[in-house]
Amino acid sequence: MATRLSRLTTRRSPPKLLFFALLMLAPVCVIGIYNYGQKISYFFRPLWDKPPLPFRRLPHYYAENVSVEHLCRLHNWSIRSQPRRIFDNIIFSNELDLLEIRWHELNPYVSKFVIMESNTTFTGIRKPLFFASNRARFAFAEEKIVYGVFPGRIASPGSLKDPFVLDSLQRGAMNGLLHSAGISNGDLVIMSDTDEVPSPHTLKLLQWCDGVPPILHLELKHYMYSFEFPVDYSSWRATVQIYTPQTRYRHSRQSDVIFSDAGWHCSFCFRSLEEFTLKMTGYSHADRVKRKAFLNYSRIQRIICRGDDLFDMLPEEYSFKEMIKKMGSIARSDSAVHLPSYLIQNADRFRFLLPGGCKRNMVQLK
Repeated sequence: MATRLSRLTTRRSPPKLLFFALLMLAPVCVIGIYNYGQKISYFFRPLWDKPPLPFRRLPHYYAENVSVEHLCRLHNWSIRSQPRRIFDNIIFSNELDLLEIRWHELNPYVSKFVIMESNTTFTGIRKPLFFASNRARFAFAEEKIVYGVFPGRIASPGSLKDPFVLDSLQRGAMNGLLHSAGISNGDLVIMSDTDEVPSPHTLKLLQWCDGVPPILHLELKHYMYSFEFPVDYSSWRATVQIYTPQTRYRHSRQSDVIFSDAGWHCSFCFRSLEEFTLKMTGYSHADRVKRKAFLNYSRIQRIICRGDDLFDMLPEEYSFKEMIKKMGSIARSDSAVHLPSYLIQNADRFRFLLPGGCKRNMVQLK
């Protein structure tokens, strides 16, 4: 009998050990999911998400010293007797250097620069009106500037308000500002973020040609941190549209047509580490800052020079093949060809945007 009881006890021990093992593993799993849940989710994205429908791509023909009439004809468009007016329409946070490059680059073709900024970030953090306090820097375009301020909302400590709400409200407010700028039916309107810069020859072509699609997405070459780190041609949100009374400011997909190789998108292309942290904590994807250590200046500087990901994320891709292809650091480029001409003309001032210039200032220069 004693032998039988001993055997029963021995047989019942494993369930107890299993229970204690699960008890020990549970908190480890919870901590792992909290710290790496986003990365796990992105790794399995090809299994739970589907890619959007592909765009219909329009070829883009351009070469120096070729007439705009000939270029219109190559695109199966016709030449206009007069160019359309162009309204450059952006919301602004703190991208002063890119704004200067953008406006100098587009100034010969743009009739009005319509710009709106807010006294808070999308996450409700109070911030200065950077454009207002640096407006003298843009005196070259003063007569074209139509400026507005969107009254932001200060978030209470610990609140979890959706930053996309303020993002959407501010973009919606752009419609009134655009109307006050004097836009008319048939004018062209650019809808993009400050760091999404159409090339000048793209605007010249679109303003001089008839037959252009009414809503045209722009394929922009995507760079990260500077023009030293080219990523791919995945940037598509910027649009050029022929204005009608139904036109509304949006920064999302509005048509199925995209114009190839139409400019540059330079993400997180800031002069100072302070500017990096303002964007990281203030833009619509601020939830990617999982730990305070992400905002450490030394860490950010190291990541910029390596071409690594600021948020320690996996590539946002819809197939394992593309994800694996883009894993790791961005390949550095030594080319500074086919970049904005104003940038090259002022290379000494904007060295941080060019190959070999990855070192950043600590704080934003006022």
